[in-house]
Amino acid sequence: MLAEYDDLDGIGLAELVRARDVSALELVETAIGRIESRNPLLNAVVLNMFDQARSAALDVNFSAPFAGVPFLMKDLLSTVKGVPTSHGNRLCANLPAGGDSEIVKRWKKAGLITLGKTNTPEFGLTPYTESETFGPARNPWDIERTPGGSSGGSGAAVAARMVPLASGGDGGGSLRIPASACGVFGMKPTRGRTPAGPYIGEPWAGFAVEHVLTRSVRDSAALLDVVQGVDVGAPYYLPTFSGSFLDAVATPTRKLRIAVSSAPMLGGTVEPEVLAAYADAAKLLEELGHEVVEAAPRIDAEPFSLSFLTVLAAELRVDMEEAAKAAGVSIRVDDFDASTVGMGLLGQTFSAGELAAALRYLKLASRGVMSFFENYQVLMTPVLSMLPPLIGALQPSSQEKTIIRTIGRARAGWLLRKLGIAERLAAHTFSFMPWTPVFNVTGQPAMSVPLLWTDSGLPIGTHFVGRFGDEATLFGLADQLERARPWSHRKPPLFLPVRTY
Repeated sequence: MLAEYDDLDGIGLAELVRARDVSALELVETAIGRIESRNPLLNAVVLNMFDQARSAALDVNFSAPFAGVPFLMKDLLSTVKGVPTSHGNRLCANLPAGGDSEIVKRWKKAGLITLGKTNTPEFGLTPYTESETFGPARNPWDIERTPGGSSGGSGAAVAARMVPLASGGDGGGSLRIPASACGVFGMKPTRGRTPAGPYIGEPWAGFAVEHVLTRSVRDSAALLDVVQGVDVGAPYYLPTFSGSFLDAVATPTRKLRIAVSSAPMLGGTVEPEVLAAYADAAKLLEELGHEVVEAAPRIDAEPFSLSFLTVLAAELRVDMEEAAKAAGVSIRVDDFDASTVGMGLLGQTFSAGELAAALRYLKLASRGVMSFFENYQVLMTPVLSMLPPLIGALQPSSQEKTIIRTIGRARAGWLLRKLGIAERLAAHTFSFMPWTPVFNVTGQPAMSVPLLWTDSGLPIGTHFVGRFGDEATLFGLADQLERARPWSHRKPPLFLPVRTY
């Protein structure tokens, strides 16, 4: 059974449970063995819920699509009653949640059994997972490299076969980035497709949406069928998809008009191996019969990036204030990572007018981007401009961290803004991910598909963006790509012991 566990996706494991070939408790114990043996090297799981999982495994709904399937939950946004959601922050690490968030209720309804929480950067800020509270998560394809972020722990856990699927949130690429870095599938649904309440009104001004990282396309589609739908008090309404996303996976894909571009929308340069993977994917699309056109929406990179930074900084400041309030303390620089401190200080310096202007600019820019899709069903780009960087490579330098903390203690955020440190760090970050944030702003569905591995064994994801509300087309295309270029057999070169029962 242990070998089967590594090879099967969530739907495949649930079929074994329904056939009584294996019990949910056996699956849970198998997953616990994987976590205990593999996590010490990867630091993907930061909180275990093993006892709760064992109890849940004794009361399984055999009709659920993921009956008895082990699951991990990103330690950000989603809440489980009585269990802390740390957000990667030391102040929140021991504060139990008062209730289940709506999406957690729907994951339970789907039959998933949560074994723990996965590593995330503080408040999901960075595209790498290296919080000071929990330490860096590591990429199972090369443990010296990042698994990406902010859902890096989930990406690493799925790639390392701890669980077949794990949750993530995507506010600037945080599902697609780890999917690319870890060689798994990551779909960011349309804004409003999955519930955010009742404890969050609108995450990151509507930029962020939750779903899962998976090893198969069908797992992602089947779970979105269960999870989709407006929740009470949602700030906007997206009509429930009338069909089935899982059926869309099985439906033969029609000829699509697909725009392709490797030009970084938010600036920077693209590494040769990434460009080679992009060219290979474009060729594959043509071989599959699609019309491929070199084209992309126009983005004015500097004002777009600065506007995104303004909104993000304001959100981070509020995150800091809420964390301190929940812990019963005032905001102290040493209670937060340097990157968070810098962004929060910057958020303090922006006026209400500047925040409103940034939101107006982004919403207007979104209209221009989405008008591009009147002529194309899909846009393809790289996910990232480079291979997964080494641990620490994207962090502020020691000197920059010292400057940020010193300015923070002096409460002189204006100086940080004058020096331009936060903006430089943001530009450095955007150059790593110059495509993904655009489609958090527009709210369109987008996915990372693991089509290629380098000669050195590192995965490179390919980025596909669909029309607003049209995940079905993306799922159908992903299934076609999965059949043409299978990836589920690829396993990280980790020779780790596995506990048997």
